[in-house]
Amino acid sequence: MDGTALARRTLEAVSASAADIQRRTGTAPCLATVLVGEDPASVTYVRMKRARCAKAGIESRHVALPAEVSTAGLVEAITELSEDPGVHGILLQHPMGPHIDERAAFEAIAPEKDVDGVTMHSFAAMGFGLPGFVSCTPGGIMRLLDAYEVDLAGKHAVVVGRSAILGKPAGMLLLGRDATVTYCHSRTVGLPGLVREADVLIAAVGRPRFIAGADIKPGAVVIDAGYNPGNVGDVDFESARERAGLITPVPGGVGPMTIAVLLDQTVGAATRRLGLD
Repeated sequence: MDGTALARRTLEAVSASAADIQRRTGTAPCLATVLVGEDPASVTYVRMKRARCAKAGIESRHVALPAEVSTAGLVEAITELSEDPGVHGILLQHPMGPHIDERAAFEAIAPEKDVDGVTMHSFAAMGFGLPGFVSCTPGGIMRLLDAYEVDLAGKHAVVVGRSAILGKPAGMLLLGRDATVTYCHSRTVGLPGLVREADVLIAAVGRPRFIAGADIKPGAVVIDAGYNPGNVGDVDFESARERAGLITPVPGGVGPMTIAVLLDQTVGAATRRLGLD
């Protein structure tokens, strides 16, 4: 499953929409990024997102805070962005350091600017199937499944992972499409047996090659949302591809779609903010 190609098509549409917004209003969609400290991986990731924004015609505003910033200081910075009418979307890069209350920081993001889908408001909207912003990686997964015309109704989907911005919302989105969902995690007893029952497998546990190819059901759709050092996913790709009907590579599968959804939702937020919807 080629996430790079689908992301390219998505970003072409995003660029066209951003240009139309600029033409009609004189205002470009704006994504604000907030980074605490100078973690090399986070710095690189934010730089990449800002570069993608520029290429898509989206204004990028960056707020860099020292590693020692307090939760109160971080919340204050995010609140200012939430109240700024010139900002349409906010991305708070994580991790932020053990002294930061991450949930408090995320909740300072105004729901209408939560283009990364990290607030409790967005989580509830995903759970209830209401309008709102989806968590970007699960949203990218659903777009991949749609692009490859995977019929989810009645299928057994197994989600291995339970994070608040990946595993849990992925399961809710699948359930909303009439899949029967089983949540698993690294401590699940009998995990290989459950994986063998999956018509659709979402691997999001954060452990390299955690899922063996021998445990993949023949013909299953395998979405590897893991990314580990050395460009290694959570699934043993080489052995799994021999059994899977469809499978995402790492890199080039889910990752590109995460950023594409982020920018698409930023343009959507700008559209609503500027009264163009």
